[in-house]
Amino acid sequence: MTGTPTGTPFGSSPAPPARTPLRVGLIGYGLAGSVFHAPLIAATEGLTLDTVATGNPERQRQARAEHPAVRVAATPEELFERAGGLDLIVIASPNKTHVPLAATALKAGLPVVVDKPAAGTAAEARELAALAEERGLLLSVFQNRRWDNDFLTLRQLLADGELGDVWRFESRFERWRPQPKGGWRESGDPAEIGGLLYDLGSHVVDQALVLFGPVTRVYAESDIRRPGALTDDDTFIALTHANGVRSHLYVSATAAQLGPRFRVLGSQAGYVKYGLDPQEAALREGLRPGPEWGAEPEALWGRVGSGESPLTGGGRPVRTLPGDYPAYYAAVAKALLDGGPNPVTALEAAAGLDVLQAARRSAHDGVAVTL
Repeated sequence: MTGTPTGTPFGSSPAPPARTPLRVGLIGYGLAGSVFHAPLIAATEGLTLDTVATGNPERQRQARAEHPAVRVAATPEELFERAGGLDLIVIASPNKTHVPLAATALKAGLPVVVDKPAAGTAAEARELAALAEERGLLLSVFQNRRWDNDFLTLRQLLADGELGDVWRFESRFERWRPQPKGGWRESGDPAEIGGLLYDLGSHVVDQALVLFGPVTRVYAESDIRRPGALTDDDTFIALTHANGVRSHLYVSATAAQLGPRFRVLGSQAGYVKYGLDPQEAALREGLRPGPEWGAEPEALWGRVGSGESPLTGGGRPVRTLPGDYPAYYAAVAKALLDGGPNPVTALEAAAGLDVLQAARRSAHDGVAVTL
């Protein structure tokens, strides 16, 4: 008897059975947990947001409203009591809790994603990395700004040799917030690991290291500008990379006029880009990843050229690649389900913390620090 077997089309294999999504426990439902982590986890194939731990009744209601199937735990301890029913812990709680919570999760046998900064010191980050390696578990750090639209575009320009040899990289993460908002991020208590150096500085330093590699020398200036402020709100960091590139990094809450997000100067051309990646604003507005996610209008594209300011028409516009925060959790899921690479390792985070610690020492002592 001839003919095509029933059940599957001729020449095809049966579809693999659908895999049960990994159950994620999220600790913290403030800005980081509710705006960044929870929506991205929920949008990632292979992951499901199972439990949110927060003791704040309003945030508990918010979590249930935004994710109706989610379970809520009042404390991290209550969440860890359910460790046997979870496959991944995400830590989006205040900075000072990152190390103890990550260690607890790893000792419970659970992979971990921890928001930046992973720790207060590079030594602590390396201890966590060693613990994860000892247990054979994933420990990844949420450095989402590696998937900003302008950063992805700059990486492509460098890969294509559009700028020649890069001489200077200027990166600004500036805001105009003349009145302190309060909270642990602006606390003067060193135990809170607050201030812009560790907050926005974690992003700009990480990006510089990804682009241009290890650093040999760090110089920084850090100030408290605003009345009533208790920790740094206006910081400049100058890095000398081992390959000779110089990075000038600015993080500020006191910038009355915002500079370009990137200004990159090379032997053949420069790239200048204004404006922030649109993904954070979209997430804050309740938008979720889908078609056209991370795209920006042509009017905001950066320009590549030489010899004239982009503000007076110099250079040519370069299409900004779409930002892609969802790629981070997609990579985490692939790492856990298929053995893919860790998208951001704790040792990479430790290298960034080496630089941040050197910057703090430089600003305090008024000296350049050699690494």
